[in-house]
Amino acid sequence: MKKSTIVPKGYKPTLNLIETEVAIKKIKDFFEANLAESLNLTRVSAPIFVKGGQGINDNLNGVERVVSFDAMEIKDSQMEIVQSLAKWKRMALKRYKFEVGQGLYTDMNAIRRDEELDNLHSLYVDQWDWEKIIRKEDRTEETLKEVVKKIYEVFKVTESYMHLTYNELTPVLPNEIKVITSQELEDMYPALSSKQREDAITKEYGAVFIMKIGGKLKSGEKHDGRSPDYDDWELNGDILFWSHVLDRAIEVSSMGIRVDEGALSKQLDLAGCNERRELEFHKALLNGELPYTMGGGIGQSRICMFFLKKAHVGEVQSAVWTDDILRECEDGGIVLL
Repeated sequence: MKKSTIVPKGYKPTLNLIETEVAIKKIKDFFEANLAESLNLTRVSAPIFVKGGQGINDNLNGVERVVSFDAMEIKDSQMEIVQSLAKWKRMALKRYKFEVGQGLYTDMNAIRRDEELDNLHSLYVDQWDWEKIIRKEDRTEETLKEVVKKIYEVFKVTESYMHLTYNELTPVLPNEIKVITSQELEDMYPALSSKQREDAITKEYGAVFIMKIGGKLKSGEKHDGRSPDYDDWELNGDILFWSHVLDRAIEVSSMGIRVDEGALSKQLDLAGCNERRELEFHKALLNGELPYTMGGGIGQSRICMFFLKKAHVGEVQSAVWTDDILRECEDGGIVLL
């Protein structure tokens, strides 16, 4: 039987069940407020599901099955549980008449039915989705790096806040986040897989932003898959932290400057997805009807795991697990919510 759960030797949760629930709210409230202030974001309500066939839902890697249902009052249309709000947010910025430099954030809750369950992955995904309007001339690596640094500072102050609140939660994040491209990473570790490279670089630096994800590398392989119609593959990336509990890298955020007309057209060609050009979202973008934006998602359960030094995402969110995972966690002292 394949073991699906990493159980750290001698693992014992730092906080008990009730303390954990209280601490989760403290983290979320503090982080959310500081993120909004740092990036000039306004909280908005967001849908749990959208109409299918409009190109609004996130296709992720293009192979995940969307959870969908029909509605008695809405004929001839399937509703789709959102997989992320990457495209919905951009349309909302226009609809709400936000201006350059302003943005929105929201609580995104998704069901990803094809997720492989382990310490970091659940069928249920909860994250802050954020998006803000930028000028076309600000679609640069410098803009991206500047915002990454701002977000990293929010992580840092949140870690300090939790240490002041719970002395046993010792800070581990470095003063600065390391920035590297996926190609530079492949050049450094040509014999390793992309996930092994992530572990190697994150273990060395503690916190890393890996840029330029989605396109093929010199090896002919992709560092990781990305849908072609939201991030510009040359102007995006992932934030990873080193988990001393799990002895591996944890991705806490995926973000980027979004495609403009040219980048969307190019990436649809590369991905073989040109049929999407006829969808509502894609037509609007190609016609120049949507603002230029940048945005991303920040995993709520992932950051709670990291700051509370937990070994399993099920310790900070209530979800459904296999019998094997339940047994492995119980045997290893991992208390699931």
